[in-house]
Amino acid sequence: MMHETYRITENTTNPAPLGLAGFGMSTLLLNLHNAGLFGMDTMILAMGIFFGGIAQILVGKMEWKKNNMFGLVAFSSYGFFWITLVFLMLLPKLGLGEAPSAISMGWFLTAWGIFSVGLFIATFRMTMVMRVLFGSVVALFFLLAAADFTGFAPLKTTAGLVGIFSGCLALFISLSMVINDTHGREVVRLR
Repeated sequence: MMHETYRITENTTNPAPLGLAGFGMSTLLLNLHNAGLFGMDTMILAMGIFFGGIAQILVGKMEWKKNNMFGLVAFSSYGFFWITLVFLMLLPKLGLGEAPSAISMGWFLTAWGIFSVGLFIATFRMTMVMRVLFGSVVALFFLLAAADFTGFAPLKTTAGLVGIFSGCLALFISLSMVINDTHGREVVRLR
């Protein structure tokens, strides 16, 4: 009897552009608020839950299926960051605990900054644009933490500007990947 060997090849598309779009748009909108352009409202909360949170978690699972540990950890973690952030705002309004103090939020953001440093180090095996993106995310978390620790409003505005940059860069990378894939060639260079 003859035995045949079958090889299963992965032929699904790259989920990263969706995760980067969710991260980018949510980060952009929250940091337009942080920069002082408008107040905190349900638009930011809804984006945080659905596109920043759930979409990135789903992308993380897709990255797991593609055996991409970085994508799994980055997208899933930041997806849960967004959901956690929204719940930190909503739970006190629902009478389910006290609102976090500025100091506790500073530590929350510091922890995420430290986590982001690890991902930033991993990007040194990736493209320059990914290093810039994760470097800006590290700066964003530490600036936001410093703003909470000190209460110095210009730090929050500065963090907002860095966050706007981070969000726009993530969107640029996302859409560049979509454009390149759609055209079947490198239209936008991402090195």
